[in-house]
Order: sequence, then structure tokens, then C-alpha cells
Amino acid sequence: MDVRRRCLQGLSSAAAAPSVAGGARRPADALVLASDGLPLPIRYTNLLFSGVFIASLVFLMRRWREKVRSSVPLHLLGLSEILAVVGVIASLVYLVSFFGIAFVQSIVSCHDEEDEFLLSAPVPGPAAAASATPLATAPICPLLYTNNAAPQNNPEVTAKDEDIISSVVAGNTPSYVLEAKLGDCRRAAGIRREALRRITGRALEGLPLDGFDYASILGQCCELPVGYVQLPVGVAGPLVLDGREHYLPMATTEGCLVASTSRGCKAIAQSGGATSVVLRDGMTRAPVVRLPSARRAAELKAFLQEPNNFENIASVFNRCSRFARLQAIQCALAGRNLYMRFSSSTGDAMGMNMVSKGVENVLGYLQNDFQDMDVISISGNFCSDKKPAAVNWIEGRGKSVVCEAVIKEEVVKKVLKTNIPALVELNMIKNLAGSAVAGSLGGFNAHASNIVSAIYIATGQDPAQNVESSHCITMMEAVNGGKDLHVSVTMPSIEVGTVGGGTQLASQAACLDLLGVKGASLESPGANARRLAAIVAGAVLAGELSLLSALAAGQLVQSHMKYNRSAKDSPKLPPE
Repeated sequence: MDVRRRCLQGLSSAAAAPSVAGGARRPADALVLASDGLPLPIRYTNLLFSGVFIASLVFLMRRWREKVRSSVPLHLLGLSEILAVVGVIASLVYLVSFFGIAFVQSIVSCHDEEDEFLLSAPVPGPAAAASATPLATAPICPLLYTNNAAPQNNPEVTAKDEDIISSVVAGNTPSYVLEAKLGDCRRAAGIRREALRRITGRALEGLPLDGFDYASILGQCCELPVGYVQLPVGVAGPLVLDGREHYLPMATTEGCLVASTSRGCKAIAQSGGATSVVLRDGMTRAPVVRLPSARRAAELKAFLQEPNNFENIASVFNRCSRFARLQAIQCALAGRNLYMRFSSSTGDAMGMNMVSKGVENVLGYLQNDFQDMDVISISGNFCSDKKPAAVNWIEGRGKSVVCEAVIKEEVVKKVLKTNIPALVELNMIKNLAGSAVAGSLGGFNAHASNIVSAIYIATGQDPAQNVESSHCITMMEAVNGGKDLHVSVTMPSIEVGTVGGGTQLASQAACLDLLGVKGASLESPGANARRLAAIVAGAVLAGELSLLSALAAGQLVQSHMKYNRSAKDSPKLPPE
């Protein structure tokens, strides 16, 4: 703000130069106040009310002292005393209003009036220079305007930063070293953004820069930041799952998604809630190594799968973390290449880095006995991470969860607006047969990915792992003599964590806290992550119920026209 004040002073001094009556000019250093145009300038008004306050107070104190001495009641007031009381009150109200408000504004205000004045100041151009009015020729703050162009997105670039920006633009200073060199993550992002603007000619208007803690992502979440993306977060629910209520934070730009999931949650709640089971909990990493021959690779495979060797290998693997516990090793051969799929529990972390460290420990241990082993990659895609793969669909990765509920017939009719036979038939023909016709891999569902992605983004999970985390088969069947609907989702690869990565960012941590699974579980390591996986499955169950019901009732298009289109974009039809 010091720089802005200097610019404002320059503008004020230039604006004070217009001619006064008689054609004479006021001296450039004369102080001109808006109150000078009033009948009584404010500085004199302040003196007047201050004098009235002091004089009235002194008069009252003397009168009351005389009354005390003569035992006269203080509440008996004469005309002069009444006028003095009015003077004290009036002057006190004026002085408190004038000086008190100014004091509060000096603390709370961020000089918004100065900012608005500066940002709305006219930009001098060729035409403006020709007309040469005093205000148009006033010096313009270099932090707000460059080359007489439109305002910059980053008005806080100082002259001190100009050399750094020029160096980045010229390629002499790598952009990625700014945080380390400057020691100020926000300043580094602003300089990088300004350099990008000059290189590309794109101002990135609409991409906010301020309002984000860039230090919180340094070295772990995002490199080379120039801003952040705003994404709305809606809340669906409550989802009644395993006897507990959960309100589901969903970050999405797809209209109707949150509303539809809420409708599914309502149907589940009115039917007594859903239940979940976590079948497996193990993150995987699969390095690939090459040996001189297929026979030699088979020997290594046999060594890894020998039960007597597993304990030693597990002890080496588990050194990577106090939460990592090796569960199994699955091997596959392709010629002389050996793929080793390690599966490990990882506590409340999603655990990819943890497992990778354990795998490196084991590879170093194996090279003592298999010195001819050549490590090709720490990941050989047999894991399989962020790709649809049958191994994840069959063996599972992360948390394998089944969630189920029995929906009452009256709820199906009143809340879901359809009937049980229609839902069962639709699920079989669409989700099962239709997906088989399409050759789907893990996609035997209506839109599990929609819910998984929205919750992942809101809670700081890796959005790319939505690929395998959305593997889901939705099952529906009539039970209790056809009166009720049994619905379930089976999801073998939900990859989530409640510590590490994006879960520590303020917004994402708030969403995890809303779900009651923020951070690590102190009582039972891994319990929070498993609970989050169960909540994801429960949310998918609600989303499947609602979407399939909308399809069965023929309401899909109508719902999206209502929730997924902006009113300002809708054509205005004339009345019939």
C-alpha cells in the first residue's frame, strides 16, 4: 500500500493544479481538502465541538459541586444546566462519530477507496494525450499500467521484481527456482505469472492469484504455480451408512449431480440406511526387472513366492514406514522380464510413496543374491496405477468395498418415482448386458465415476486415480416377495487416504473434517481411510439409485434441463 499511496500523492498533486478564480494557479504544494467547500470547514467544526464539550463539562462539574455543598439534589436542573447537558451529549456524539469511525476504519479497512480510485483512473492514450487535461496528463502508477495498456493482473509487481521478471522472460533464470531464491511463495507465483503474461501475451484474466496459501503446496502438491482454480463444492446427504450420518462434500461443475445424489441418500435414509464391508486394504506397486534368461527370471519368481523367504522380504519391506506391512507378492513373467506386484497396508495414507520406498528396499536386498538382475523400472504397470486394468478389477487395489441397502417399495414409488421391476430390468439390460456388449472393464454401473471424482477433488485425493477407483458393479434384485429392492455396489479399487498429499490443504481438510475422517486415526491406524472408502462407496450407491430411477422414469433430460443449464443461457420463448 505504500507504493499505491505514492502513486495517489502524485495524482493528487497533479489534480490540485487546475486554475482558480482569476486565472491564477494554486501552488502545487498547497493542501486542498474537500471540506474547504463547506460553509464551515471540518477542522473548525472539530474545534467548535471540542470547545463546547470542555466548556459544558466544566460548567456542570462546578454546578454539581455547589449542589453537593448545599445539599441540593443533583437531578434538579435549571435551564443553563439542561443546555450544558445537551451540549455535552451533542459534542460527545459528534466527536465519537468523527474520530471513532476513522480509528476503526484505519484498522479494518484495506484502503478500498484508494484501490477503486486507482483502478478506475483513466488510462492515457494517444487521443487522451492530445486533449491534455490536467488529470489525463497525471503520472500513472507503473504497477497498475504498462505501456499505456489495460491494467495488469498482478498490480503488486514492484520495481525490485522487474529485473527478476525480465530474467525469467529472457530464459536466464529458471522459473522453478523462484521460490527457493526469493523465499516467498506468493511473490514467486506473482512473478511467474507476470513473466508468463509477457511471454504468451495472455493476461490469465479470471484466474485468481491472491487468497491461496502457496507455501502449503511447496514441494508436495503442485510446481510452478501461477494461480488456483475455483470449483464449487456442494453438499449431498445425509447419507446414513453403518448407523452414522454423513454429509457428502462434492466438488463438481456438473449440474444435477449433487441434487441427484441427495435424492439417493434420502431414499436410503428412509429405508433404514446402508451397510458397508471393507474386504481388502492394500496398496500395490509392481516393479519390472530383467534377467539374463527366462530360466533365471523363473528362479527369482520361485524365490519370491517361497513361503520361507516371505518373512525376510517383509522385514526388509516394512523398514520404509511404521505403518507399512507387506501382505503379498504376486509375480508374472513375460520372456525374461519379471513383474513383481507388492501389496501392502499403508495406515491412513493412500500409500503410493510408502509402498514405492518399501519396494526399493526389497530390490536392493534381492540384488545381493541376484546380482545379474537389472531393474528396468520401479513401476512396470502391473500395479496398475491410473489405468483400467483387469488385475485391479480381480485382485483389488487400495480398499475393496461392498455397500448395500434394502429400499422399501413405498420409498421407490414416492422418492425415486419409479417401481422395483423397472429398476431391476434396467440395471440388468443397461449396467450388466450393455456394459458387456461395450467390452467394459470394471464399468458395470451407471455413473460411479461422477460421484468418485467429485468427492476425490473435494477431499484432496488424487483425481487421476478415479480411473481404477470407479471400477464398480451395481446389482439390483427384488426381495421380500418383490416388495423391496436390494441394491449393492462392489468397488474393488477405492484408493483414498486421509493424510498426505492434497488432504492437508485447508479446503480439502475442511471437507474431510465434515466427514469425520480428517487426519490419522489415533485409536486404529488406517480406520479413517477405510471409513472414507466406505463413504465413497455409499455415495456411489446413492448416485446409482437416483440416476437409474431417473432413467427408468424417463426424467433424465427433464432433470438436466432444470439443474444443468444456466437460466441466462436458456432461450426466451414467447408466451403461447
